[in-house]
Amino acid sequence: MKIVTADFIKSATGLKDCPAGEFPEIALAGRSNVGKSSFFNRMVNRKSLARTSNTPGRTRLINYFMVNGSFYLVDLPGYGYARVPEKMKLEWGKNISDYLENRENLEGVVQLLDIRHRPTEMDASLYGWLEQAGIPVILVATKADKLSKSQARKQLDVIRKSLELGDKTPLVLFSAKTGQGRDELWNMISNTFLTEELPELEPS
Repeated sequence: MKIVTADFIKSATGLKDCPAGEFPEIALAGRSNVGKSSFFNRMVNRKSLARTSNTPGRTRLINYFMVNGSFYLVDLPGYGYARVPEKMKLEWGKNISDYLENRENLEGVVQLLDIRHRPTEMDASLYGWLEQAGIPVILVATKADKLSKSQARKQLDVIRKSLELGDKTPLVLFSAKTGQGRDELWNMISNTFLTEELPELEPS
């Protein structure tokens, strides 16, 4: 898929604030500090469309970005940051679950996992819930440039065993720094989530 345009549309505090319309939506989910903003910027070839931060838990809203004028990438709040007050954790969790359970335009979820670490209990819970709910999911192991190729292979095995993934379940190595995995992911997203033909935009 060729990315021609990518624009921030709005931030939503919850399901009630999400944009109206029939555009398909692909959600990005992952724990705090997994690198969602860097992932997003690399995927759309923009340096700072999604703001990055060294402080985990910064993204607290559901952020909508229109891609190619034909579908939304939806950046969900990160989960699992210990320093966030418990009341705020519960509120974020409710917003995320409301969106995932009730958003009719949602076509699938890209779940990000930090390849350097074993999946957390919340990572496993989210993946299991998405599978049980029948929501299509693509798993991505971020920060691949932080490890050697042999280390990365070992960590992929750790992730697969931790989440009890079958051999056919895709798990894509990704690096926001080098772009590794970007083209593969767009092909998977197009073939898995965006099955209806989308309009092609010409560069302006």
